[in-house]
Amino acid sequence: MRWSQTYIPTLREDQSDAELVSHQLLLRGGYIRKLGAGIYLYLPLMQRVIEKFSRIVREEMNRAGGLEITMSVLCPATLWQKSGRYDTVGKEQMRLKDRHEQDMVLCGTHEETVTDLIAGEVRSYRQLPLNLYQIQVKFRDEIRPRFGLMRGREFIMKDAYTFDADEESFAVTYQKMVDAYFAVFNRAGLDVIKVESDTGVMGGKAAHEFMLLVDTDAGEETIIVSEDGKYAANVEKAEFRDTAFIEVEPDLRDTEVVDTPGAATIEEVSAFLRVQPTRLVKTLLYMADGKPVAALVRGDRELSDVKLKNALKCNELEMANEAQVLDITSAPVGFAGPIGLKNIPIIVDPLVEKLTNFITGANQKEKHILNVNLGRDFKATRVVDITEACAGDLAPHHDSKLIAKSGIEVGNTFMLGTKYSTTLGATFLDADGKEHPCIMGSYGIGITRTPQAALERYHDEKGIIWPKSIAPYLVELIPISMENENHVAAAQKVYDALNDAGIDVLWDDRDERPGVKFNDADLVGIPIRLTIGDKSLKENKVEMKARAESEIALVPLDEVVPAVRKLAERLK
Repeated sequence: MRWSQTYIPTLREDQSDAELVSHQLLLRGGYIRKLGAGIYLYLPLMQRVIEKFSRIVREEMNRAGGLEITMSVLCPATLWQKSGRYDTVGKEQMRLKDRHEQDMVLCGTHEETVTDLIAGEVRSYRQLPLNLYQIQVKFRDEIRPRFGLMRGREFIMKDAYTFDADEESFAVTYQKMVDAYFAVFNRAGLDVIKVESDTGVMGGKAAHEFMLLVDTDAGEETIIVSEDGKYAANVEKAEFRDTAFIEVEPDLRDTEVVDTPGAATIEEVSAFLRVQPTRLVKTLLYMADGKPVAALVRGDRELSDVKLKNALKCNELEMANEAQVLDITSAPVGFAGPIGLKNIPIIVDPLVEKLTNFITGANQKEKHILNVNLGRDFKATRVVDITEACAGDLAPHHDSKLIAKSGIEVGNTFMLGTKYSTTLGATFLDADGKEHPCIMGSYGIGITRTPQAALERYHDEKGIIWPKSIAPYLVELIPISMENENHVAAAQKVYDALNDAGIDVLWDDRDERPGVKFNDADLVGIPIRLTIGDKSLKENKVEMKARAESEIALVPLDEVVPAVRKLAERLK
């Protein structure tokens, strides 16, 4: 392709609405343009990236036994009402009415649609296992769309759905998909790790995320991994063993209300009372589906909203505001405690359950209570892990320390079980004629999200450095001057040879200064650059350089194709 015959509107300046380096580079490199909040247009270079990554995904899905279909983005709300998700999924699920006043949804995921398909078609165990996938547009009405394609409202995704007759068969299917995912990301030049994750609104018994670890601000999620590499989980899901030494006093002391003027935070209270934060217990007030709930964690730890939400099995969970805290406790924020709370659930973390004679808020302004004890002074509605794991804890099942890393989710897999097949009637008859619900799995890969995520890893101060397998072109060809007949003739010869060899090449045939071309080449990030100028042509050669390297090689014009192939072999 000639640059003059395509559309690559590069920009010189950073864009004010782009927070991540990857977002900036896609905008400045002429890959995408913003249409509205969380909605982007994919320009020719980005379209080629999407097509190349999609091809890799298709090949690996097909190799794993997947069958490609296409499902509609628009879905009758009745299916979501049957599954129960119409009321449990939040406002990110866009709902609308058609001209006949029938409720519809724009699908952010297609479990209901594909299960309804199978419910009407599959009847016998002989038709299973079945693996259906699509590469399709999705829509989620994110409350704060940001980061370009990383958290947009409209995006392209590969989603697959498997149906098995029994758990043994499903285990084989699930592992095939996990293996396929590693193959996809390896081919795309991305080394990912698989971590345990929360099932969220998808439901089911277990889930995993495939995370690309990064050192930039794009690390949207914290990943907890053990130093020996045997355990990895999203921080929302991570289990741990506490390493803090806590002295448990055998005798329960009498409670005592004390003044704590100007001390509301854990740091302030522990300093004022001259005690360790481990002696304090935080009473955090939330509104779960509009109803108040208290959650207790040890003073030196942080509460996990996801763990609490799962424990409560609620749809919406948010921190109580100042007015709500005052109404519940009769005290301002910072002085809540479990003693005296009436008619609200009290969820207690196991680390709190182990404490004796601890300190809590007194539900009075600038006052705390000493020597509080669970069971004697207040009752727990439920004791459950609601504490967030952190670096320095021990892995749940062995003595390796946990460390925290930042990651970007590029894929996920869910063990759905029979959640959807039961509610939507996707059943089959076994060899004895007995009816059973299909065991399902759901699997997603972000087709537009993953390439942007890759740029958080692959870039420098000059611009993008694409992994070769998803780059829009493998080679960029730059003649120094389009007014020099020798430059143009040599470029034409190289261009034709590369095309005849099936190598993607972008010929910068613009009548621009060399500096502009080189700057754009670095910005756009094509893996291999070939430059034709007077100096190299004197030796009947062309300059060859990898985008990620500084070394320049001189290659005879007649040997460009094998030289490009050899260089490409060692590039990631």
